Amino acid sequence: MVETGRIRVAKDKAELVKALTAADGATGPFPTYADVIVFAAALGAKHKKRVPLGEVSKKEPAPIPQEQFLVRGYDAVINLIAVNETEELKILSLTENHTNENRNDIFEEYVNGGLEMLQIELRGAVDYTERLLLILISEVVRQKKEEEEFDLSKFLPQM
Repeated sequence: MVETGRIRVAKDKAELVKALTAADGATGPFPTYADVIVFAAALGAKHKKRVPLGEVSKKEPAPIPQEQFLVRGYDAVINLIAVNETEELKILSLTENHTNENRNDIFEEYVNGGLEMLQIELRGAVDYTERLLLILISEVVRQKKEEEEFDLSKFLPQM
């Protein structure tokens, strides 16, 4: 059961989340836990990697109040991921029972999947910022390549 109004992190990913954050003198690429979490969720959703949490981190990072996501505008990401997963707009309902918990569950599982991917990609890295930049660049290159593969304009007569 989800702790209402909080986004949880799997215990086995807690150290990674802390290492990716520029808090308490650390030099991670993200200013807050919420920023790391949303990046991981987007990565997990892009690659359709949804992983149940298992044991939840109770210390750093403790479950993060949902308000931290709201003030940064990240509630839109949580909602988009939930709608994309369920293919139902009623998941956004404010009056239906448990829709907030369901959205959070889906979001947390994509966060966990994205963090699992990052654990593999960042293994052995000294500078997480540099490695993340390389990951992002490779995603852009891959996307451009996919777009080129589906470019039907090459079938049009040349003028």
